[in-house]
Amino acid sequence: MAVDTAELLKKVRRIELKTKGLSNQIFSGEYHSAFKGRGMAFSEVREYAVGDEVRTIDWNVTARFGTPFVKIFEEERELTVILLVDVSGSNDFGTRGQIKRDLITEICAVLSFSAITNNDKIGVIFFSETPEKFIPPKKGKQHILRIIRELIEYKTENKGTDITEAVRYLNNVVKKRSIAFLISDFITEGYEDALRLANKKHDLVALHIYDKREQEMPAVGLVQFRDPETGHVRWVNTHASGVRAAYAKKGKERSERVVQACKRAGVDLAQIATDESYITPLRNLFGKRT
Repeated sequence: MAVDTAELLKKVRRIELKTKGLSNQIFSGEYHSAFKGRGMAFSEVREYAVGDEVRTIDWNVTARFGTPFVKIFEEERELTVILLVDVSGSNDFGTRGQIKRDLITEICAVLSFSAITNNDKIGVIFFSETPEKFIPPKKGKQHILRIIRELIEYKTENKGTDITEAVRYLNNVVKKRSIAFLISDFITEGYEDALRLANKKHDLVALHIYDKREQEMPAVGLVQFRDPETGHVRWVNTHASGVRAAYAKKGKERSERVVQACKRAGVDLAQIATDESYITPLRNLFGKRT
């Protein structure tokens, strides 16, 4: 069911006010430090000076003039940022504070405002078990507001998650090297190789969004559980300590799989819970990269 237009505009405005303020006050400078220095473009050559790195020597120019010359690089003035947004069924889950989808929308808005403040283009790929929608990278406030509006309104018919297909699509449609934020609850497996390949072409960053009830089950008696991605329903006796222990073990193992997969693929990772502020995890992530 579509969101009422007036209510949608209110939601967009509310998210804009909150996230634009956070971006201006906190994230824009740290975003610049974390990502801008990664994009370096060739500018000119000059004669070698004591202290210059040998690896910057331009051997062709050096041979032509018979004296050492080095290449000078400068920071690229414009980067392309791509948000890879998981819209699968499991992101409608949330027991503490807000559902995962709402948290993802806020984080995307913060990253978007940080990007345009730094004169970067930003685009979005929505994905579930297949890539679903691509908003090409552009600049400007109206473009950001469109992204926020799409994040609020977007509904998928597909409930599953396939990160491998999402990052393959990224590699196919975005030819220029970009900063790519993969934002997902990672309720899937077998994506490590895809992350590694994507990270060779782009600067890939992973944000793992989770709810703490995915890692711990309260003792509240007989409860009906429904898998939001498969639709499978089962009754569970949550009073049984063995059931709760197995559930916690599985949740912990899934979280650790995300950590290890990103580590082996060389991808920076932040894990963000629905009941906690995303400010600290994002600042820590940006800080690791400076």
